Amino acid sequence: MAPRIHRKGHRVTASQTTTIGNAALTASISAKGAELWSLVPAWGEEVIWQADPAVWGWHAPNLFPIVGTLADDTLIHQGVRYELKNHGFLRESPTDLIARTDTQATFRLTDSAETRRRFPFAFELTISFRVEDDRLVQTFSVTNPAATPLLVSLGAHPAFRWPLSAALDRSAHRLVFAQPEPRGIRRVVDNGLGPDRLPTPVTGRVLALDDSLFDVSAMVWDDLDSRSLTYGVPGGPGIEMTFGDFPHFGVWSKSGGADFLCLEPWQGHISPLGFRGELADKPGIVEIAPGASRQWSLTIRPLRRLPIDP
Repeated sequence: MAPRIHRKGHRVTASQTTTIGNAALTASISAKGAELWSLVPAWGEEVIWQADPAVWGWHAPNLFPIVGTLADDTLIHQGVRYELKNHGFLRESPTDLIARTDTQATFRLTDSAETRRRFPFAFELTISFRVEDDRLVQTFSVTNPAATPLLVSLGAHPAFRWPLSAALDRSAHRLVFAQPEPRGIRRVVDNGLGPDRLPTPVTGRVLALDDSLFDVSAMVWDDLDSRSLTYGVPGGPGIEMTFGDFPHFGVWSKSGGADFLCLEPWQGHISPLGFRGELADKPGIVEIAPGASRQWSLTIRPLRRLPIDP
């Protein structure tokens, strides 16, 4: 293993990537937003969407300090209004590479005069990626360096190829949740989370994937039992994702048959339709006490062969 490299204060350019891996799995991460750009198992093909700007120009953006959209793109804190656009500013921000080995890389973003114009809190966010056997572990850690509480939301937004290989039928792909999900989903309506829970598209634990699922908007689970799932073709290649620290989940693809599927573990979600209250009252926001930290982790494991039966 290569020695650990500390690069305190070293800001890499947005086009620069860091590659980590072992004999089983290789990952590449961009300095811009600490975004996962590539994940390739030794036995197979790239599993991450390769960001066609004519369709959707991201690979796997990270969402911070909000998930989704605020009404009128406006954050309200203690009566003061701040402009903060969809999914926050992390995905557009250069980060510092602060530690690296052959199998691990850690990136950091801290508050600045620019971030405080949009988000009036001090913070230190680190995002680490670690290749562990045949899986990638991604960990978010948020520390509050201030003397007042930090209010925050965050999430991951990885886009996987759909189909996972050109030889596979799109319609053969499915999601299999770890638990039955009978309670239904919500949809985004007029840039807000609809008030009504719609019938579940999941049969038992299985969601058969079809382009028509995304004609309206993303599917949002704000009351999810599962903390893991698989995606892919029964008897063929797939992805196993675990997200035990995240209470909410989104599944999205661009309408019209885009060649990607986003599987999104979230802490928090888009504002409920009509919500224009204080950030502290927004569903899914967490409060981090002065001097405290909180972590969220997920894992992505490419699988050569998924079980035929759920």
